[in-house]
Amino acid sequence: MIRYGLIGAGLIGGKRAAALAAGQVVMVCDETSERAQKLAQAVNATATTDPDEVFQNPQIDAVIVATTHDSLAPLALRAIQSGKHVLVEKPAARTTAELLPLIAEAEARRLIVRVGYNHRFHPAIQMAQQLIEGGKLGPLMFMRARYGHGGRLGYENEWRADPVRSGGGELIDQGVHLIDLARWFFGDFPHVRGTVKTFFWNMAVEDNVFLELETAGGQVAWMHASCTEWKNLFSIEIYGRDAKLQIDGLGGSYGPERLIHYQMKPEMGPPETEIHDFPAGDFSWKLEVSEFEQDILRCRAPSPGLRDAAAVLNIMDRVYEQCDVAWRHK
Repeated sequence: MIRYGLIGAGLIGGKRAAALAAGQVVMVCDETSERAQKLAQAVNATATTDPDEVFQNPQIDAVIVATTHDSLAPLALRAIQSGKHVLVEKPAARTTAELLPLIAEAEARRLIVRVGYNHRFHPAIQMAQQLIEGGKLGPLMFMRARYGHGGRLGYENEWRADPVRSGGGELIDQGVHLIDLARWFFGDFPHVRGTVKTFFWNMAVEDNVFLELETAGGQVAWMHASCTEWKNLFSIEIYGRDAKLQIDGLGGSYGPERLIHYQMKPEMGPPETEIHDFPAGDFSWKLEVSEFEQDILRCRAPSPGLRDAAAVLNIMDRVYEQCDVAWRHK
């Protein structure tokens, strides 16, 4: 059994702890002692506010880092340097440059580092990838995607609105999920165009991002991420020459998860339609941990790994550079 140290006892840290089997969490670390103790009691682990206690604990095989964005890369790097495998929450860093030392260190030490893009493990998205790989869509043409929420009172005062702690707004929050999925479906995007806007929230970072990415072969991914959506939304449409896939919902406040497969007929006209509903709940965190453990046990390169995260961050960096956002100059 792989034994974990967990750094970050907030919402995401709690979800990752819940994805582990009883007895797998050895130690929970958080800068707030009360929060560390509360989660540690729930999983029968030891609590600490000192990350070095996690890194130096010989019982711990792997470390999960689920903190605010400014701490992800520094803590993950220290975990790697201590000889631990790492599951680091997305986006793994605030910039590509901040992530590069982790790649060099992990590869030099031959350690497994998986990046927590858990949306890859939602069943509708998994089925979509299987249909694409199975050739059901034919050659891919383009993708449309929207992802958003409506914030909450005081959102402009939370850490996600602070560019130092977050590294950006909606682009680095929800937008990177869409970029990661687009890369998973289509491959690399050498051509990047985007704009960031702050329409509503009184904060330095953007509350909306609009992206147009293009592969070397001319396939296009158009994406919009927003925290002025008001009603939570997740929607992806993937178009091939032979079929279309439509994915809606992530469960919970984002609505029931569903995939609709529209298969074009040889004579065209109305397509054959298959609807797949996934009402069972969100098991993406558990599936992701299971894959991470298989990475470790089989000495397998994780997907997504640090180089995937760097490719996503590179796209993000290029958009912020195109928009010449003021806070990046401070």
